[in-house]
Amino acid sequence: MLHKTRGIVLKTTNYAESSVVVQVFTQKFGLQSYLINGIKRPKSKIKLNSLQPLHLLDMVVYHKSSGNIQRVSELRHLPVFLSIPYDIVKSSITMFLNEVLYKSLRQHESDVVLFEFLFHAIEILDGISKGVSNFHLYFLLRLSRFLGFYPDTTLAGKADFFDLKNGCYSKMQPPHALILEQPLTVLWTTILNAKFDNLDELNISSAQRKQLLEKILEYYSLHIEGFGQVRSHEVLEEVLG
Repeated sequence: MLHKTRGIVLKTTNYAESSVVVQVFTQKFGLQSYLINGIKRPKSKIKLNSLQPLHLLDMVVYHKSSGNIQRVSELRHLPVFLSIPYDIVKSSITMFLNEVLYKSLRQHESDVVLFEFLFHAIEILDGISKGVSNFHLYFLLRLSRFLGFYPDTTLAGKADFFDLKNGCYSKMQPPHALILEQPLTVLWTTILNAKFDNLDELNISSAQRKQLLEKILEYYSLHIEGFGQVRSHEVLEEVLG
């Protein structure tokens, strides 16, 4: 049976000589793998460049509840990116976020709320011109809400430490090294209280941004089993300076 759904590209893997398997987080079915035959041939109706990381898709797909690999009938960009492919900072952020999402998303069932957040956030990244260098920090802390480990903010603004292991603020230094301490604790809180439309107002230095990103990735690795090591953040840090 044919179904229409929106999707977000996560990973593309070569299959045979002219085909690929693409993993897509879909609105209707969650994370799915699709075999696209002949996409590398010149006359293919679906172009390989439409499957770049985090590209937003409008799809018509075949879906079998018992199948591990599904098939695509139609696929197109919707919306078409206006800046991400042509902006080195945005494209670097996209590559980094794509790696984190690939390691984080395991749902093979529909999660419309999570999907809408991701789809809308990627649209925002393509459209903004200010605050781009802080986008990934805010995105990842917001994403943690949908993944089930959003920070407990009960003592936000009243505590000097944030306990990464237990996901909460602490007035006393926790008995382990998995923490944030001042001034990063204040910046962590500031990011949590931000919005997509005021990221340019965050006063974060390049050194602090690097430290915060390392702590956020540590936070993810503590709360997502098998998260592993993220490598693309090194490229991102070089681009952001």
